[in-house]
Amino acid sequence: MTKISPSEITPEHVFLNRRAFMAAAGMAAGSLALAACAPPLGMGSDAPAEVAEPALVAAVDPDSLPEALAHADPYAGADSDELGDPLNKFQEITHYNNYYEFSTNKESVAGEAQAFKPYPWQVEVTGLVNNPLTLDLDDLYKRYPQEERIYRLRCVEAWSMVIPWVGFPISALLQDAGPTSAAQYVSFVTVFRPEEMRGQRSSILEWPYQEGLRLDEAMHPLAILATGMYGKPLTNQQGAPIRLVVPWKYGFKSGKSIVRIEVTDTIPATTWNTAAPHEYGFYANVNPNVDHPRWSQASERRIGETGRRPTLMFNGYAEEVAYLYEGMDLAKSF
Repeated sequence: MTKISPSEITPEHVFLNRRAFMAAAGMAAGSLALAACAPPLGMGSDAPAEVAEPALVAAVDPDSLPEALAHADPYAGADSDELGDPLNKFQEITHYNNYYEFSTNKESVAGEAQAFKPYPWQVEVTGLVNNPLTLDLDDLYKRYPQEERIYRLRCVEAWSMVIPWVGFPISALLQDAGPTSAAQYVSFVTVFRPEEMRGQRSSILEWPYQEGLRLDEAMHPLAILATGMYGKPLTNQQGAPIRLVVPWKYGFKSGKSIVRIEVTDTIPATTWNTAAPHEYGFYANVNPNVDHPRWSQASERRIGETGRRPTLMFNGYAEEVAYLYEGMDLAKSF
């Protein structure tokens, strides 16, 4: 089968090659849902079941979407890769999801999420900023060009995927908001709708789901707010209509269905760190040398493959992000 380049998945003018992008961004850096992957305490994970029904796609008028989301074939480009690894299939990505707001069963999330209404939607940017913002999806599409980013996703449960996201750098939004000189951290708060999200009626976690980054992490060019995946709007089970994606961290850091972004001067409370601080640190960088208390992180299982592969430091993005943690003891600041 002919190898397809990542730039062919979406129109060339919206495609952004990660390595070329980072080469340019590196000069500037020298002068920042349930959990995507957090397991129930004491529970493991199973391989994705084969399902026949089409993946769910959130209902939105295609005419209102940017070209990056409106015209690409979600099943095209299945042979494209990231760091030499092929993309996971659309079916795998959309039917194997951790999203406790809907269900603790990965294979049940897609069905449970059908009734969720991701449109209309607003995102508020508040806190220690000079220009607080409240933007709806049309605003986000118009203000921030949508780029394709093919990233690895590494779950803290030691399984992984390769996903072609569509979105834009968090830094663009934060720069427009203008963090003050006191700003040090960014909190991401997800939607709270127990009437639509059955899992939020339980006490398994504190709701709404919250995550956080250091400001320099959030400003890093690799960190994005994703609005789509495989050239289509995010499905409900993937965190529609907008979610956080931080590829060098375990997936539970990438909160789904974001409604508020708050810039602060103190470390924000985060959901899994609050629930089990000895198991889920604030940083949650992918690190094969630091095991989870209940399983090894030295290797991982790629969904759709048999066997296991070695886990890479910072999920394969050490070249771009290691400088953020110079001088830190990553075994203690896990």
